[in-house]
Amino acid sequence: MTETTATAPETTNSGAPHGSAPALSRWLIVGAVALVALALALGILAVTSNKNDEATGVPAASAADAGFARDMAVHHQQAVEMACIVRDRTTNEDVRRLAYDIAQTQANQRGMLLGRLYLWDLSKTSPDGYMTWMQGGHMGHQVKDGSLMPGMATSAELDQLGRPKGKQAEVLYLQLMYDHHMGGIDMARACAQQCTVPQERKLAQGMVDAQQSEMKVMADLLSARGSTPR
Repeated sequence: MTETTATAPETTNSGAPHGSAPALSRWLIVGAVALVALALALGILAVTSNKNDEATGVPAASAADAGFARDMAVHHQQAVEMACIVRDRTTNEDVRRLAYDIAQTQANQRGMLLGRLYLWDLSKTSPDGYMTWMQGGHMGHQVKDGSLMPGMATSAELDQLGRPKGKQAEVLYLQLMYDHHMGGIDMARACAQQCTVPQERKLAQGMVDAQQSEMKVMADLLSARGSTPR
């Protein structure tokens, strides 16, 4: 999924950060979590780096391991952003708890992914663009116009999420995050099959399992609000 500072989110396809002052304070909290995750990842990976090099070698810049780490770091960043937006648009504890859990989990994983790129001495961005590492047949969830990767919201959708409150905000968030997870699962499944570093494959499979479980929760929350995934 870091950089030397974590006081503000990096820019994604959404442009500037969304949300009010409380949202910015939560960004600081999430950023601190990401820094802790990066420190832990660097420590763990430093201990095992020699063993990994002997077993698999450092992946090439164009390898699936590197591409997945770069792309999923960006994908996760938007999930954190959407979670921070909705936490200021509703008082419903079930939705706020889900959003907080997603923000924490994905900020931690983002730190781990960026930590791997750092230890591999690979760039956090690819000159070839997004998704070039994925082999044919894995793109089950298509990239919509105005989106960077499968499942990611467009700038217009993020702007829309920042306007309503209460039930309307909850439904839109749950629908957007459901799509976000669908796209993320496609990417993680591709890494689980294509990546060569065992730790990367294990992390990717863990994302698949966790996000499938969260999608069930989101479907139930939508049903309770008289709605469904889009």
